[in-house]
Amino acid sequence: MARQSPQRPDADEPELDDTTASAEADEVEVDRPAADRALWDELRIDPVEIALPAGTGFTLRAYRPARELTPTDVAERDLDDPFLARRQVVETEDDEEVVILDEEFAALAAEEEDDEEPARRRRRGRAEAAADEDAAEETEAADEEDEDEADAAGDEEVPVFLTHRGKLLLFKTPESLVSFIRSGAPNDLSQLDSWNELSERVEPADIAPLDEDTYELDLVVENLRGGHDAWDPTLLIEAGEIARDLSYALRLPAVLDMLSAGSSLDDLDEALRASVNGGIGGFLGRRRLKKIGAQTASLGWRTIVGKISAVVDWRD
Repeated sequence: MARQSPQRPDADEPELDDTTASAEADEVEVDRPAADRALWDELRIDPVEIALPAGTGFTLRAYRPARELTPTDVAERDLDDPFLARRQVVETEDDEEVVILDEEFAALAAEEEDDEEPARRRRRGRAEAAADEDAAEETEAADEEDEDEADAAGDEEVPVFLTHRGKLLLFKTPESLVSFIRSGAPNDLSQLDSWNELSERVEPADIAPLDEDTYELDLVVENLRGGHDAWDPTLLIEAGEIARDLSYALRLPAVLDMLSAGSSLDDLDEALRASVNGGIGGFLGRRRLKKIGAQTASLGWRTIVGKISAVVDWRD
């Protein structure tokens, strides 16, 4: 949630001394009981609060093995992009150049390729056929390797959010989120075996995200623009964590690439993590931060926040 500047006390109201103010603050904390985490721990789903430039909203997140999840369907979202809907990439065989063509021309090119295929096959010699056989054996071995890697990847826990058709559902109040959960409306979390129980038991008071599940993406760009001395490591590290989770769950490959290992923003993340540690590691992390351009970092994060904001479906 975005930070708010403190309000000045009314001139007509008496000022409270420190003892009175502290006592009232303690009383407020007593009157605000901590949310019961038993429901979330049992069902392995968590409420999340995300602040974006357009506002702050609540949603849900869970982690499950990849093999147990069906990714969100982004077909409808991609149809909104005229470049994805009307254009495709075609690789020419002669000069191996990649050319982007209108789909009608691509279809004609494919027909010509089909007509030439029988003659091309007759021209192939025995040496080429033998080479194909060797390549097939290598491909089979590579496929077996890929299957082993896929099995390992299937056991890895990945994030899934309250999404639908490639959109992140964000609710402005706990009440509206609970109403949606109880409504039976389609969403990607309904595939979890604990979803039905959640819909029966959840109450608005349960929608109380932990501090580590509260993210302020709306402050990231401004913080980076403030320069190295103003950078908030906790804010930026947590922003990287939620951005990676969202880009995976929402199938945003461009954002994943921007945060992937070896990228400039990943270097920023590693330097920030090192800087908060003590000793020589913290010293080296702070030195690395000085070498990262504030303008480059802020521009990169502005793009990330913009791409995430573009796939949010706000609900009242």
